[in-house]
Amino acid sequence: MRANKLLLLVASAVSLALLVGAALEENVFRGWRRLQRDYRERLPDPSAFRVQLRQVVVPRLQATDRCISCHLGMAPGETAIAGHPAFGVHPEVVHDPSEFGCTVCHGGQGRATLEDDAHGRVPFWPEPMIPIRYAYAGCGTCHTHLAVANLDALERGRRAFERLDCLTCHALDGRGGTLRPGAATLATGPDLSRAGASGYDADWYGKHLARSRAGEPGGWRESFGPIPQEELEALRVFLDSRVGAPGLVEAKALFHSLGCRGCHKVGGVGGDDGPDLTAAGQKDPGRLDFSRVPGERSLAAWLAEHFRSPAAVTPGSLMPVLGLGEEEIDRLVFYTLSLRRSEVPEAFWPKDRIRAERFGEREFATDGATLYGTFCAACHGRRGEGMRYPGMPPFPAIGNPDFLALAPDAFIEETVRRGRPGRRMPAWGEKEGGLRAQEVRSVVAHVRSLGGGIAPAPDARPARWLRGDAREGERLYASHCASCHGAKGEGREGPALDNAVFLSSATDTYLVETIRRGRSGTSMPAFGRSTPTSPQLADSEIEAIASFIRTWEVRR
Repeated sequence: MRANKLLLLVASAVSLALLVGAALEENVFRGWRRLQRDYRERLPDPSAFRVQLRQVVVPRLQATDRCISCHLGMAPGETAIAGHPAFGVHPEVVHDPSEFGCTVCHGGQGRATLEDDAHGRVPFWPEPMIPIRYAYAGCGTCHTHLAVANLDALERGRRAFERLDCLTCHALDGRGGTLRPGAATLATGPDLSRAGASGYDADWYGKHLARSRAGEPGGWRESFGPIPQEELEALRVFLDSRVGAPGLVEAKALFHSLGCRGCHKVGGVGGDDGPDLTAAGQKDPGRLDFSRVPGERSLAAWLAEHFRSPAAVTPGSLMPVLGLGEEEIDRLVFYTLSLRRSEVPEAFWPKDRIRAERFGEREFATDGATLYGTFCAACHGRRGEGMRYPGMPPFPAIGNPDFLALAPDAFIEETVRRGRPGRRMPAWGEKEGGLRAQEVRSVVAHVRSLGGGIAPAPDARPARWLRGDAREGERLYASHCASCHGAKGEGREGPALDNAVFLSSATDTYLVETIRRGRSGTSMPAFGRSTPTSPQLADSEIEAIASFIRTWEVRR
């Protein structure tokens, strides 16, 4: 009996201690309480501040966020205190954080009051907080930035902006807008960090130039002068990209330079070979395999390693190793995290998202260079040089001058529009999420420019004029062509020739002259002359091979 009483006493004491400890932990030692006490001591009048849970409730977004219980400088009506990471003011953004809450943009678990719980660094929470270095990726929750050019175009605009000394008067993403000692004095201009979102005077150049020529006080004559049209266009592209999210548009521009949409859809536009990336930034880390990912178990770390070596992270992946540098990988992680597309009520949709989803406006610019970079560069190379990836047939060098000297625009347009059935080349003009007619023409014009603008000579002959000996051509083809193009034209090192779209769109002149001239810089020799690796063929022999290739079209 005595032992039982002692056991009950000890159990009661332990239980009481646990309850007292839990009460102290909850009401005294909680991290947010310690922070608030520290914050109160720093205030001029500590008595006006009460230690309590603080939260932002947005019923229409179904958001209840208690983040401001720790981040007190961001709480409505509270005083920001410099020098402490939790007491500083929220960086200036277009939106009032108190109207939208925190987790809508940043992710995390809004109702939690412990740091790891609140930041979503716990098992089974599918929406961890976006890493602070990629904080602006949260803009993708609502925004769909439109007409973003390729990275080269943005860099040209940035260089022009800095070279023309625009930062003397204008601030941009936290830089500039302060006059230098000894510089001519001009009036400080508006901050242009959000010029692409809020708009700007389309006639700014004419007005600036007029003030410069009038010699107005303030150094206009000395500090501003005529700007070439090419640089004005570069400035326009750059200013249109300034939407108040530093780095995010550049990250999206890189995506528009690497040919990623050749395999992946975003917002319903792109290829079908790879996964749809429209909501890739919302992947649940708990469902990802981190066994081959070093470091932290976060979506950002998984994405970075995937971009370095796709098949190593996802066995069986058909995505090739793109040979990206670490800065490019970091930008792609940034952009991918912004692909969120959370279902917020349409009343909260910004104009860019409405224009994209309701009116079909493009997220990418529709100039030829950007369209080529968005859809074609991964397979054909950024300069049309062709690409070769392990385990895949080589992709043609469509910027090759020998190709462009023979291929009419109509032939290239037909290739883009109808693709190559049975190969990786989609029918971009026919598939859902593909290219529009004018966009196809823009791509072709850019491809033509990759070869220096070279164009084929006019051909007075009809599309079908060959009368060669197809039987002799079959023998010659087996001897000289089959090793690269396949015995049945199925393609190996060289492109597939027994292809319905190719055969219907290529003229006889194109076939004959391609065999005669070859392709410089590739394994395709010029059979019209003798080389160390191939004999010279007579015109009749070349025409016989082309006639044999034509028999595949007839058999269809």
